[in-house]
Amino acid sequence: MNKRVYFLMIVAFVVGMVELIIGGILDLMAADLNVSLGQVGFLITIFSLIFAVGAPILLILTSNIERRFLTLISLTIFLMGNLVTVFSPTYTVVFIGRVISALSGSLLIILCLTIAPSIVHPKYRGRAIGIVSMGVSASIVLGLPVGLLLGNAFGWRAPFVLISILTVLSMGGVLLLMGRVEPKPSSPIKQQLATLKNRGIFFGQTVTFLFMAGHTTLYAYLTPFAKTILEVDGTWVSVIYMIFGIAAVSGGAIGGTLSDTWGSKNTIIATTASLTLVMFTIPFTTFALPAFLAILIIWGMLSWTLAPATQSYLIGLSPDTSDIQQSLNNSALHLGIAFGSLIGGLVIERASVEQNAAVGGLFVILSIGAAVISMYGQEKQQKERGLSH
Repeated sequence: MNKRVYFLMIVAFVVGMVELIIGGILDLMAADLNVSLGQVGFLITIFSLIFAVGAPILLILTSNIERRFLTLISLTIFLMGNLVTVFSPTYTVVFIGRVISALSGSLLIILCLTIAPSIVHPKYRGRAIGIVSMGVSASIVLGLPVGLLLGNAFGWRAPFVLISILTVLSMGGVLLLMGRVEPKPSSPIKQQLATLKNRGIFFGQTVTFLFMAGHTTLYAYLTPFAKTILEVDGTWVSVIYMIFGIAAVSGGAIGGTLSDTWGSKNTIIATTASLTLVMFTIPFTTFALPAFLAILIIWGMLSWTLAPATQSYLIGLSPDTSDIQQSLNNSALHLGIAFGSLIGGLVIERASVEQNAAVGGLFVILSIGAAVISMYGQEKQQKERGLSH
C-alpha cells in the first residue's frame, strides 16, 4: 500500500474533526456567546449542509489545478477558518469561521478520497478508500469527545486551537511527503447530476444518505440518550463516545477489506441489514450498561463499514465518472448527517429520545431497499444490453 494513502487518512482526520466537535461544547459556547443551545447546534447543521453542497461544486471549479498544490491552498484556507473561530468575539464571527472551514474542508475531504485510489494498484482501490474513510470516520466520531474533554478543561476555543496546530503540521506533511498528482478532467455540474439519471447510481447514492440519516438520528443525540435512559454521568458519556469511536475507525478498515475480498455488493447488503437489527436491538440493551456497550461496539463498527464498499461499488458502476461519484457520495453522507440530526431533534421534541433508535432503524431499512433497487436495476440493464447485442 502506498504510504501516501496513510498521510491522506491523517489529513482527512484533522479536517473532519471540525464537523461535530461543537456537539460536546454546546453549553460552553452558548454561555460565552450569549446565545441559545439551538443556535449553537445550528452551527453543526450549516457546516454539514455546506460540506454536502460545496464538495462537488468546488471539485469542478478546481478541476485543472494540480492536486498537491490545491491541497496545500485548501489547508491554508481551512486554517484561516479555524483561526477566525478561535478569535471570534461574537456568534456571527463564529458562523463566518464555520462557513470558511466547511467550504475548504469539503474540498479537502473529497481530494483525499479521490487521490487515494488513484495512487494505488486497482486491486487495492477499496482498501485505499477504506483507509481514508477511517480518517473521516475517526474524525466524526472522535471529534465530539475530544471537544468535550478539551472544552471542559480549557474553554470552548481550545479544540479549535488544537485543530489549527494539526492543520499547520498537515501543511508541512504535504510539502514534505506528497508528490505531484495531476488532476483528472472534471465534468460540468449538469453532467455530474445527469449521472443520477442512471437508476443504479441514484439508488446507490441514496443508500449512503438513508444509512447515515438512520445512524445519525440516534448518534447525534447519544448524550441525552445515555444520560436519561442509561442514567450515566458525564464521565461515562465520554467513555461511551470513545468506545464508539474506536469501533467506528476499525469499521472503515473492515469495510474496505470486505469490499475487496467479498465484493462491494455483498458488503453493502450485509452491512445495511446488520445495522437494521442493531438499531432495533439497542433499546432492549439499556437494562444493563455492559449489554449496551456490547451493542455499541457493533453499532460503531457497522456505522462506517458501509462507506468504502459503497464508494467502490459506485466507481465500478461508472469508472469514467469515479471522481464525480465519490464527490456525490460525500455529499450524500453529509446530507444524511444533517437530515438525521433534524429528524432526531423532532423525535425528541414530539416523543422521547428513547424512540430515536427505532426511527433511525426505519431509515436503515429504506437503505436496504435502495441497495436492492440499485443492484437489480444494474443487472436488468446489463441483460438488456446483452440481448440488444
